[in-house]
Amino acid sequence: MSFKKKDASKATRADGQLRQSQLVTTFGPGAMVDLVDRAVVIGGLEHWGYGREGYVALDDPRLRRSLIPRLRALDPDLDLAKEGYFRMPPEGDARDPYPNVGIRALEFPRWFVCLHCHRLARATEQFENKKGRYQHQCAKNKWSSAAPVRFVAACKRGHLSDFPWIPFAHMDREGGECDRQELYLEENAVGDVARILVRCRNCEAWTSMNKASVLPYKCNGDRPWLGGRAANEACDQKMELLVRTASHAYFAQVVSALRLPEPTPDPLRVRLRDKEVWKAVHKVKTAEQLATVMELMDHVQSAVGKAPLDQVIAAIRAENEASSDTSERPLRSAEYERMIKAPIEPPGVVPEAGVQFAAYRVPKHRIDLPPGVRGLVVVPELREVRVQVSFSRFDSIGANLQGEYDFEGRKVKPAVLTSPTGNEKWLPAAEVRGEGVFVELDEDVLGKWEKRAAVQKRAELLLRAFEADGRGAFPGIRFFLLHSLSHLLLTAVSLECGYAASAIRERIYCGQAEASGPNMGAVMLTTGTTGSEGTLGGLVEEGRRIRYHLREAWDLGRLCSNDPVCAAHDPSAESSDRHTEGAACHGCLYIAECSCEWFNRFLDRALVVPTIGNDPELAFFRERP
Repeated sequence: MSFKKKDASKATRADGQLRQSQLVTTFGPGAMVDLVDRAVVIGGLEHWGYGREGYVALDDPRLRRSLIPRLRALDPDLDLAKEGYFRMPPEGDARDPYPNVGIRALEFPRWFVCLHCHRLARATEQFENKKGRYQHQCAKNKWSSAAPVRFVAACKRGHLSDFPWIPFAHMDREGGECDRQELYLEENAVGDVARILVRCRNCEAWTSMNKASVLPYKCNGDRPWLGGRAANEACDQKMELLVRTASHAYFAQVVSALRLPEPTPDPLRVRLRDKEVWKAVHKVKTAEQLATVMELMDHVQSAVGKAPLDQVIAAIRAENEASSDTSERPLRSAEYERMIKAPIEPPGVVPEAGVQFAAYRVPKHRIDLPPGVRGLVVVPELREVRVQVSFSRFDSIGANLQGEYDFEGRKVKPAVLTSPTGNEKWLPAAEVRGEGVFVELDEDVLGKWEKRAAVQKRAELLLRAFEADGRGAFPGIRFFLLHSLSHLLLTAVSLECGYAASAIRERIYCGQAEASGPNMGAVMLTTGTTGSEGTLGGLVEEGRRIRYHLREAWDLGRLCSNDPVCAAHDPSAESSDRHTEGAACHGCLYIAECSCEWFNRFLDRALVVPTIGNDPELAFFRERP
């Protein structure tokens, strides 16, 4: 796709290009992007244009039902339309750009600095736009290029504004701001922020940028990606310094769900749903009552047919429960249940062309399962919908174990992608078509492992460290095991399946989300790309060799290149900078962040395999599989 600056109507070509999938993750609405000679912020959904051909809908009713209450927790006015509520980003054509097709990007920041004399000012006040690039006349008849300043101001609610250069430069001046400001940004080659000065040549006031770490200014609620000051909102946060290109400048909250086909409806329940039939039987609770109704009403008799009366009563009860249940099942619980109930794989089966989901349980006589692993499900066809809900700055917001975001209980909520009171009742989405391998651990073995004294002691240690970190809810020791196993298995499989490790993505199924739901304990590896690389078939075939890959994973986890330092890492120590990891580092467990759902947090290989200096009782796979 292509995007355009705010004055796109005057442009003949798009000013930059991004992949469509990047608009749902790294460069969504509110993200800052560098162009060749200026910087922009990606516009909100109001600034996305689809042209005559319209949008590509990626609607998924199950995911929509899950997201609506979460959106309203962000803002009561947020909602999703009945149709077209998930849309792919617009596809632009760089060879034939059209002003109304693509994404408008608004110029930001609005302050520039001269590359020659270091004059600092708003672009419209001291610089001239010459052929699309800002120039500054430093001396008589001498023009120099100007670049957007790299420092901006933001807050934890995602608001974004120009850095308050004028009051900041005069922070230590007794009389405050002078009458005629003339600011310069003085930098040097050392790169130390304490050596960067903001100086006013008019009054000789100056302030070092190291004082910008704590700003005394209140955030004014700017949302430039929505356009104009009318989009601002009240904010109770303090401004904070932000470098435009910093890694913590943008965190997208993305929710994903597998496209699960609706189960085949029961023919009896379909007949009972007839308006006249249901009106007659919806209050029936016993076989005697049903027999009486059938005797009096021929259309009820016809709908029931030869079905046993107790089966009809069960169908009526199921219909009543379905109509009274207004809550949507958690995303991962529904997926897990579909996986564990997958049909046995017939020999030589090939999914039908165009099918969105196909999963088969591999019979145990065809595979060699090690102790602790209950079963293997291969998924030759799957489609995953990924939807961006919001974004944050400075801190990432973790999803719960269901992959969903609990915005309702948060004091500081992330930023929205569109004006809540506007007409854009949809969210940007991308669809991944690929394959997967689902590895289910034995629940009995998992339960016994969790009760080991060494494991419980380790859980207490990780909990103390997590509380020191102070973010979110502790996921539990089982999650640490599953997440670490997922990383080791992903690395082992990627060496032989034909996919790059960054093209494989994990999906963790852990814990009990519902009182009557399954107690989940499984990991699934899927191809994690929106391109054609997601359907090569190598992941499914290598998944059938699960014992071999578990052995490779076991060998990978036994020894790290940073041992014994890595294995002996104490996350609860005051000197530790990794409070959410046990024995884990770049040498053993960390993988590409596009493959990990949890930003390489909550990892400990000592819970999977025996490691140097740790009690072997910690390891779920104490012996080589």
